[in-house]
Amino acid sequence: MSSDLSGKVAFITGVARGQGRAHALRLARDGAAIIGVDICADIPSMSYPNASRADLDETQKLVEAEGGQILTRVADVRDQAALRTVFEEGLIEFGRIDIVIANAGIIRFTEDDPVAEWHDIIDVNLTGVWNACRVAIPALVEGGRGGSIVITSSTAGLKGTGTDAAGGQAYAAAKRGLVGLMQVFANDLAPHNIRVNTIHPTGVSTGMLNNQAFVDFVAANTAGLAAMQNALPVEILQADDIAEVVAWLVSDAARYLTGVQLPVDAGFAVR
Repeated sequence: MSSDLSGKVAFITGVARGQGRAHALRLARDGAAIIGVDICADIPSMSYPNASRADLDETQKLVEAEGGQILTRVADVRDQAALRTVFEEGLIEFGRIDIVIANAGIIRFTEDDPVAEWHDIIDVNLTGVWNACRVAIPALVEGGRGGSIVITSSTAGLKGTGTDAAGGQAYAAAKRGLVGLMQVFANDLAPHNIRVNTIHPTGVSTGMLNNQAFVDFVAANTAGLAAMQNALPVEILQADDIAEVVAWLVSDAARYLTGVQLPVDAGFAVR
């Protein structure tokens, strides 16, 4: 199902690959211009590689091949000033903002340096979302056209599973914290007709899971993973599956949805 986003502009974090790239492509097909950022660098405390500058360039090429407009820049969501610089450049380029998809996130399944892992995951997954929203909200309000903010949480933001690893603990804490942040923003921005919602995907086939560190984790934790299965007979979703839901959520078809925790989880949360 397509939605008409012609003339609208979306600010997306974590756009170089995975869900962020899928969101950029899907919204561009519906007519939105994209302001996209990604760190394009590894974080030492994480056990898998982040997206590269080549990945970011590929996202740009793919969007442009669809006939879409996109401005891509390297920025770390932990750095609010850097995010603001990119956002303001995009605002000058496209003249408006209508949609924010605060998507960038990291995880670590095993533990090596628990203090660093805790801080980095909280800083990216929670503070990074706050940063993205804070730099965009004033322009959304000033635009006077309403808008939509979608925050990528997780099934971990609805239902915690047991782990003794700091990374998993931080991930669940951050993703649950996003629900509270979303509700605060939803209440604050409702008078401006700006909607704010969280999405809660189950496992998605992206760089976060498609790496050797996760393969090794799965091999060593087969029993624990039994608690992380979906109700529907599907092991993992694709990024395009999440993008379809987000495209609907930011469209006028969902114009009365705000403050919602929307699972896209193949029934994971009901098990």
